[in-house]
Amino acid sequence: MKVIEKIQSLQEGKVVFSFEFFPPKTEDGVDNLFERMDRMVAHNPSFCDITWGAGGSTADLTLDIANKMQNIICVETMMHLTCTNMPVEKIDHALQTIKSNGIQNVLALRGDPPHGQDKFVQVEGGFSCALDLVKHIRSKYGDYFGITVAGYPGNDGVATPEAYQNELAYLKRKVDAGADLIVTQLFYDTDIFLKFVNDCRQIGINCPIVPGIMPINNYKGFLRMTGFCKTKIPAEITAAL
Repeated sequence: MKVIEKIQSLQEGKVVFSFEFFPPKTEDGVDNLFERMDRMVAHNPSFCDITWGAGGSTADLTLDIANKMQNIICVETMMHLTCTNMPVEKIDHALQTIKSNGIQNVLALRGDPPHGQDKFVQVEGGFSCALDLVKHIRSKYGDYFGITVAGYPGNDGVATPEAYQNELAYLKRKVDAGADLIVTQLFYDTDIFLKFVNDCRQIGINCPIVPGIMPINNYKGFLRMTGFCKTKIPAEITAAL
């Protein structure tokens, strides 16, 4: 089932939440991940998603985990898919694999540069951006997949107003091309999220927007992720930490 269909069928006022998992680096880590999934799925999330390593570095593992999430753990599964180092043949292999496993949800991303590189480089025979990936999925697979895209609330305090408006316009192009759900980059200031939603609605983006929230498990990891994403940290959170 598509995540967008689950969201649309919910009763008004019911909270939707999901969990995001990262492919572990070791076999023991994979075993621990499935044990953790079993515990967390007991909380009845609407869906869970699994990330895709830069350049498909965890492709086989991601595909295997996604299959087990959907068909053994029995939770609606969304798989991330990126453009980094991914010619269209590899993209279609991933999409056809999850389709054969009954998975109907994809988070379409451009992706970060591979480890050790500073800039994204379009691979020969691949796509340069998430918009092209969304267009490809819709044109080749029709309405089979629910397509989610990333939204950026402009919480870095660095982007200019013009850059923020350009990002919103690009997000609308992704939605117009076939995306039916938006998940935001992590944030800790709810006012920023509410402004982002309002700004989206003002330019005609009417699909559901899911806030991305990262629990603070440890201080070092928190600093690493917020630094990487250039996330604005409210003073009250900084003081509490």
